[in-house]
Amino acid sequence: MKIKEITTAIEQYAPLRLQEQWDNAGFQVGDPEGEVTGVLLCTDATQAVVAEAIDLGYNLVIAHHPLIFHGLKKIMGRTPVERTVALAIKHDITIYSAHTNMDSAWQGVSFRMADKIGMTDVEFLDANTVPAYGEQQSDTAGCGVIGNIEPMPAREALKRVKAAFEVGAIRYSGDGDVIVSRVALCGGAGGFLLDKAVEQGAQLYVTADMRYHDFLDNSERIVTADIGHYESEHFTKEIFLEIIQKKNPTFAVAFSKSEINQVNYL
Repeated sequence: MKIKEITTAIEQYAPLRLQEQWDNAGFQVGDPEGEVTGVLLCTDATQAVVAEAIDLGYNLVIAHHPLIFHGLKKIMGRTPVERTVALAIKHDITIYSAHTNMDSAWQGVSFRMADKIGMTDVEFLDANTVPAYGEQQSDTAGCGVIGNIEPMPAREALKRVKAAFEVGAIRYSGDGDVIVSRVALCGGAGGFLLDKAVEQGAQLYVTADMRYHDFLDNSERIVTADIGHYESEHFTKEIFLEIIQKKNPTFAVAFSKSEINQVNYL
């Protein structure tokens, strides 16, 4: 099987045209025409992840975050990105990313978050009508999701979130005792959707990379929680796995064991 057959399956699920203008999803390094020997799945394609792929004999790394966001004028091994690119090229490793296109796709990143905490009646928080795409023939894409949980105090809901996403610590503002049943979620940096969460009737909004004033300015109208960027998105690997296994159930594919959250908690 050629590498491009796997990446085409991912793009049928999350077309590249859904990515934000500033993004750089798609092929980062390598040859789409190469025969794939195995796939290693990760959130971030680091030097350690590429080295793990080499050890496994796998020649395709699929990551959520792009390795290359900005143009590389030189590859001299001076930065982690340059060293990762050089190692991948030296060992014929192809690196591919599905980033904001997977965030925006139907049943993408935020939908997977909703699954993890048992939300029901899940829909896009900020939806856009688009030409039908993918096997589901969805005609919507968007940012974030909103749905329902059984009513419980916000603090209890946050405990559920903390366990489900393997979070070291949650930063939150608002009344932890307020009863919540309507929850909005956005994988990654989702502060831009706070107003939309309030407008859609959410009592709890869970995302990452929140600023202090996002908490301060909204603490009386919604419970806002920051669970960490990596924590909110690392289950994206499961989506990649399901797409690949649907394409070929017996194909060699694995989650990276060397990948770690670069943010630590004391």
